[in-house]
Amino acid sequence: MTVPSVGPGPVDDPLARLDARQRALLDAWLPGAVVRADHSWGLVPTRVLEVEHAGERYAVKAAGPDDTHLPRELEAHRRWTGPWVRAGRGPELVHADPDARLLVTRWVPGDLAAGTPAQHDPDVHRQAGALLAALHAQERVVDARIEARENTRALAWLDRPHGLAPDVVRRVRDVLAAWEPGPVPIVPTHGDFQPRNWVVADGVVRVIDLGRAALRPAASDLVRMSAQEWRRDPALADAFVEGYGRDPRDPATWWVTCLREGVCTAGWARMVGDAPFEAQGLRMVDEALVRL
Repeated sequence: MTVPSVGPGPVDDPLARLDARQRALLDAWLPGAVVRADHSWGLVPTRVLEVEHAGERYAVKAAGPDDTHLPRELEAHRRWTGPWVRAGRGPELVHADPDARLLVTRWVPGDLAAGTPAQHDPDVHRQAGALLAALHAQERVVDARIEARENTRALAWLDRPHGLAPDVVRRVRDVLAAWEPGPVPIVPTHGDFQPRNWVVADGVVRVIDLGRAALRPAASDLVRMSAQEWRRDPALADAFVEGYGRDPRDPATWWVTCLREGVCTAGWARMVGDAPFEAQGLRMVDEALVRL
């Protein structure tokens, strides 16, 4: 595995943060591969590299010892992404070693929708809705404890730094303490379904990054967009629902879902130092409490 030369002077080797086992596996899987770009997010230790080997491009994900996302992504590839891969609309798994916290997929060509006109294009949202419906259709079970687990997860963030005012914290605790839903259906969810994980090439939408994939209520995959793009342009939500085939949001549970996700967003964003994302989480909490 090599890094392309950029001229005289020191080169910042994007492989330097991979451990010895990860580098050895890459050399065995993709001998002579060249790193073309480092797409690592920077807020978390996971490295995301675009590499070239034998004329083909690949995405390499190398996680740290405390990572919990890569096992989820690997499970999603093995169980749920078949419809996307067969249609050429998602990454195809090529190599993986869960013990080494390393996986390789074929590179998904195109540009991220986030930060481009595609982010606000109804057709992009319509295609995304259809892709999400295909993912959700892979499996469906009823879970009697999922809502209680989600409550526990949100409450745990209230015991960490989060930026929520004391009176807001009290209201959140009161709402969740009184919440007694019955069993609900859960499906394979992406977990971070939004334009920053949609890749667009020649008008075709593809989906990447399944590090938060898990079995959850279907509506949970709509929370991010509802707090962002759809909040500013409801027509995008209409286009998405058209592509999905129906609206999976249940009015009886939707705002509690948004409340919990807002709490988790605010806490996680505070932990990693993402101020804009933290502000979004705080706003999500405020808006959900108004509805509850």
